[in-house]
Amino acid sequence: MSQKIKKHHEPLIHIVKRDDLLGWQAWGIRLAAIAVGVLLIGVISSLLTGENFFKVYDIMFSGVFGRIFEGKTSMLWKYLQDTAILLCLGLAVAPAFKMKFWNCGAEGQALVGGLAAMFCMITFGGKISEFLLVPIVIAASILAGAIWGVIPAIFKAKWNTNETLFTLMMNYMATQLIAYYVYIVGGGSNVITPVSTGALPVIGNLQYLLNVLIVAALTVAMYVFLRYSKQGYEIAVVGESQNTARYIGINVKKVFLRTMMLSGAVCGVAGMLLVAGTDHSINTNTVGGQGFTAIMVAWLGKFNPFVMALMSGLIIFLRTGAAKVADSNFLNSSFADISVGIVILLLVGCEFFVQYSVRLRRAKKEVEA
Repeated sequence: MSQKIKKHHEPLIHIVKRDDLLGWQAWGIRLAAIAVGVLLIGVISSLLTGENFFKVYDIMFSGVFGRIFEGKTSMLWKYLQDTAILLCLGLAVAPAFKMKFWNCGAEGQALVGGLAAMFCMITFGGKISEFLLVPIVIAASILAGAIWGVIPAIFKAKWNTNETLFTLMMNYMATQLIAYYVYIVGGGSNVITPVSTGALPVIGNLQYLLNVLIVAALTVAMYVFLRYSKQGYEIAVVGESQNTARYIGINVKKVFLRTMMLSGAVCGVAGMLLVAGTDHSINTNTVGGQGFTAIMVAWLGKFNPFVMALMSGLIIFLRTGAAKVADSNFLNSSFADISVGIVILLLVGCEFFVQYSVRLRRAKKEVEA
């Protein structure tokens, strides 16, 4: 039998899925992406403002933390408060996203939780003791958020509706409810005067300390829940395969309902912290779009609450620091969002190199009969 030898050229680039990348190597790639993003922000800022490259980072640091080396920590606590709220919302959406229930309604669930807190503070303030009112405010916020979160889960479980569209629609409904309530209570002024009755207590002279401690406790609790509890295991199984979950006897519909109640309840806590613990008032911008940013926090943190805490801190640092650079040099306020977007884009892009490796073309000989 005659044989013919010919030269076969492979494609210029091979994309091969990685199977042997260690955890520390994956995080090394992600940290490199963050470092490149932060450096890129410094270069862009320097080019736009004319500031010295290192001066840009000095402005960012002082804009976020203030003069902590001189004992002035008010800005540090504001940074921790903003990080805590974003983290709280990230903790809320993490269980739902882990089971592949795309809850895009954290914004609305937090707003409804804040609305419940404001309603109780105004309605019962001065009529019952603070000792009773504060627990009522907390319980009402958690309950309101849980109800707002479980509604799309009910429709998903019974009629297999699209949860993404449903939760987005409920954000809009929550915003309109807040607008109507503020208009009625504010007497048409669209502003509610800050209310002190029913507000969360202040520990010492640190206004935000209690908020930070509550979210820290939630972070530990969520980590234990997702990693070690039976319910957390069921969430992971449902996320991997609903058919597998049903095969081993897990009630998928029940998991949907229970998890979304939890997700909404934690969002309600975030709304309560903003209204009863921070602003003592409410408006349609109380959450400020952080419910959507929280989705990125949960995804970038791989649903690990402690990693999510680091991601929340990074995003708040970049946003606040870049805003300070913009204010100092008369740049548009959107520069802060652009800066955060650069880092997030690089983090998302680097996941390609975590999952796949790129190999160049190699020529080889094949033998054909």
